[in-house]
Amino acid sequence: MQNNNLKSQFLLNPDITYLNFGSFGACPKPIFEDYQKWQLELETEPVRFITVNGLKYLKQSREALAQYINCNADDLVFTTNPSYAINIIAKSFKLNAGDEILSTNLEYGALDRTWNYYCQKAGAKYVRQPITLPLVSKEKMIEDFFKGLTEKTRAIFIGQITSATALIFPVKEICAIAKEKGLLTIVDGAHVPGHIHLDLATIQADVYTGACHKWMCTPKGCSFLYVKKEFQNLFDPLVISWGYESASPSNSQFLDYHQMQGTRDFSAFLTIPKTIEFLKENNWTEVAAACRKIAHSNYLRFCKLLNAEPLCPIKDEFLGQMCSTPIKTAQPEKLHQHLFDTYKIEIPVMKQNDFVCIRYSINAFNNQKDLDTLHNALEEIIKDTDLIDVK
Repeated sequence: MQNNNLKSQFLLNPDITYLNFGSFGACPKPIFEDYQKWQLELETEPVRFITVNGLKYLKQSREALAQYINCNADDLVFTTNPSYAINIIAKSFKLNAGDEILSTNLEYGALDRTWNYYCQKAGAKYVRQPITLPLVSKEKMIEDFFKGLTEKTRAIFIGQITSATALIFPVKEICAIAKEKGLLTIVDGAHVPGHIHLDLATIQADVYTGACHKWMCTPKGCSFLYVKKEFQNLFDPLVISWGYESASPSNSQFLDYHQMQGTRDFSAFLTIPKTIEFLKENNWTEVAAACRKIAHSNYLRFCKLLNAEPLCPIKDEFLGQMCSTPIKTAQPEKLHQHLFDTYKIEIPVMKQNDFVCIRYSINAFNNQKDLDTLHNALEEIIKDTDLIDVK
């Protein structure tokens, strides 16, 4: 699939068949070197870096990211991960007893916990609306979702690409319907930047968070929170610091509150321009298309092996560079560890509601041999152990 030059750009252990890019990404050497350059500058002159130069660097990075995802740079702040970003939103969102947040039953577990925590504190309800699987159409998915709407619904929260199932949801259409109903729209796009095309001006979500350290390939701890200007004053930072009643305020209270947080190493945030340059230089649109092709072309093969049904039609509309196959196992953690210990395969085996999925991710360093290695390992496990049931 991809050329050896691209594979050599990654720092991953060559002894591991790495099929779990979706969890934490992997950083190519040129981007990692840029990261270390910023860290070295920080340590060379910490005071200037944190109090003076850092804010200018953050602005440059925000502007590069804003152009990449099509939004206003002053409507973005960097966060370490999407969970941090959603905690900002959930903690400040004014909920009254009886209010409801409408979501799906396929969201990321950490964010389910976040919304449950703050809803319970307010006496509100986090509604995990069931989505029928397998998906058959965009229209049916939207219909399923809005069956959870009531007169008590205050906002919607939905992932654009779900974690365990790897399904792409039609968030543009969902946001449009929700806005017609007067609801705040909050989208978790953790898996989106660098994976499928992201255009925030088209999606028109009120709040959007994405991880750059996943499919965009930045160092770990680089994500963003976007909030439409008219809603920015609703959300306080998790840490009140120098940005509150700032002695030298910028043109944006939103930026002051969330950027001026005292001593921290924000070097990972500053790698965005280099990251975008790397993606462009390596024709990442073509790389991603080739990755999708290999991911999709193997999906039915794994469904057949595991006696499972695909979770959706095998189309770009529903699947990117990840595919999840339902797998019958009573011991998902043990299966995951067995695949790593015995076969040196890094792949997640994740429980979602009452079923378990095994999810492979394909990126520039992967090839058909990697999926053949996985297939052969699963065949052996089915034959020689009781970890997988295919009846």
